[in-house]
Amino acid sequence: MPRRPGRPAQNGPELGPVLHYPRRTVRLIEIRLLEGPNVYRLLPVVKVEVAVGRTRAWHGSRTPGASALVHLGRTAPARDWPDGVTDLVAWTRRLRADHGELAGPCKVHRASDEGRWVLTWPWSGAERARLVAEAAFDLAIRSVSPVRRVRLTNTQARSVARWTERIDAASAVPPAWIRDDERRIPVISITGTNGKSTVTRLITHILLQAGHHVGTTTSDGILVDERLVDAGDWTGPGGAAAVLRRDDVDVAVLETARGGLVLRGMGYESNEASVFTNVSSDHLDLGGVHTLPELAELKGTVCRVTKPNGWVVLNADDPLVAAVARRVHARVSFFSMDPDGSAVIRRHRRAGGRSHILRDGRLVESDGDDERGIIDVTDLPVALGGLARHNVANALAAAGGARAMGATLEEVAGGLRDFRPSADLSPGRMNLFRLGRRTIIVDFAHNEAGTEAILDVAEALAGGATGGAVRGAAGRGAAPITAIIGTAGDRPDDTLRGIGRIAAERADRIAIKETLSYLRGRERAAVVGILRDGAADGGKDPAAIPVYQTEPDALEAELVGRGAAAAGDEGPDPRRVVVLFCHEARDEVFALLERLGAQPVTWIRTDLTRGPGGRP
Repeated sequence: MPRRPGRPAQNGPELGPVLHYPRRTVRLIEIRLLEGPNVYRLLPVVKVEVAVGRTRAWHGSRTPGASALVHLGRTAPARDWPDGVTDLVAWTRRLRADHGELAGPCKVHRASDEGRWVLTWPWSGAERARLVAEAAFDLAIRSVSPVRRVRLTNTQARSVARWTERIDAASAVPPAWIRDDERRIPVISITGTNGKSTVTRLITHILLQAGHHVGTTTSDGILVDERLVDAGDWTGPGGAAAVLRRDDVDVAVLETARGGLVLRGMGYESNEASVFTNVSSDHLDLGGVHTLPELAELKGTVCRVTKPNGWVVLNADDPLVAAVARRVHARVSFFSMDPDGSAVIRRHRRAGGRSHILRDGRLVESDGDDERGIIDVTDLPVALGGLARHNVANALAAAGGARAMGATLEEVAGGLRDFRPSADLSPGRMNLFRLGRRTIIVDFAHNEAGTEAILDVAEALAGGATGGAVRGAAGRGAAPITAIIGTAGDRPDDTLRGIGRIAAERADRIAIKETLSYLRGRERAAVVGILRDGAADGGKDPAAIPVYQTEPDALEAELVGRGAAAAGDEGPDPRRVVVLFCHEARDEVFALLERLGAQPVTWIRTDLTRGPGGRP
């Protein structure tokens, strides 16, 4: 069988010689109907993904160089298409013309996986569109010519006739997305890897305090005026539709996650404002998204649909997020924790643009050189006295989002000042409790960036036990840290390993809690094993790391059971900071803490471990 010479891989070093498969070797990966704006186009499309010839499992850098970048939404020129893709496109065009699916042109995109291609085209009738895609693929791989003047064999003619009959009989249910002329309330959409739930809750609180009736979607459920009305992860198009069709809200604040964008697209045509918090390694290797630039491109869909007279709020400190500004039609507002060190902020301010920045311990809004103070960090409960720097960034993002929705500076300050990181307002997001001299942090951390952020806070709290500063693991005189780690099984190996390594490097003791409801196809032993491998990279003995089946079991053991004894704590009330990564049993964890007598802490003006913490 002939071979082709080696060629550069799309996301890695040059590949060796590749077997040249016959042109007929085309395999269908999936046919998917995206019902709203997506990474390919800002309208509903059929996505047909195929593998042509020999394919390889993805490998390479999560942050590839310019020569290896894959732009998922970019159209590939026809001269680059393999023969199998050319035939598929030709049959798709013919069948769409024959059956009334002519809402827009067919386009071809390179997928991130080597040897895979994506064909997209707008659709107007669900069953009909799916059958057109199925028929086009079937006829193309059977080498039936799509050219009308070509005489077909009897077998080929019968195949075309059967598909024609099926498509003619198909129903034509239109896409379920909500068009602008059907929507009566303004929308702000929030996306990003970390912080989007907190930013969503903060914006909701600001707008509620300003007198609005707010419909909110989060990964915890659908909220109306901060009251949970439907539990579950509603960060996809279904949650958006549920809120936008309600008649008891006048503004929608919609957390928008990667999963919905990949699987169904957005559920509505546009928004008045959008916020993009950051992008880091999480949910990679799912849905054909393998690198951080690809993830940023996908999540940037939320910003690309913002109306021209609206606002897009972007993180100037994240280069991949800041670059989204080049692809949007709306006005841009940046936020930054380091405005003097940010070239993005300096350029934006010179051009008279709006930004929300941290200046001398104070949140500030600037329009060009005109600066207006909003609130001191010490008056920001979610920042935990300034210890939770990631929540200072989230507050800046929320300020930008709320201002984009018409809130005044006074209303923004009031809402931020009133919001508490409590189990009620912000469940599972940096919830602090005090049990004697022990401090417990319950957080949704589930990736490497989240692990770093939560341990930043833990170290600061631990240093406060003796008035010390932020420290590393086993810092002299500081309270020891226990990190109870774990996450969903669908995270890539490098993410799981990274979580284990970071925890090992920065905590004095590690425990693993299993997340059995979220294994998502991976063996439980594999998740534990990779986390332990990461801990070994960070200098811990894997054999000494206990494993607990549930989150409440893990927390109780590490606070008052065998884990606490193994940690070597002395006396009945030892100093310790215990961090729990909490994903599946939050209510049970809160009930356990209440039973043990732990007290919630929602306001810090001094180091927590110096005193009882909390503020009435």
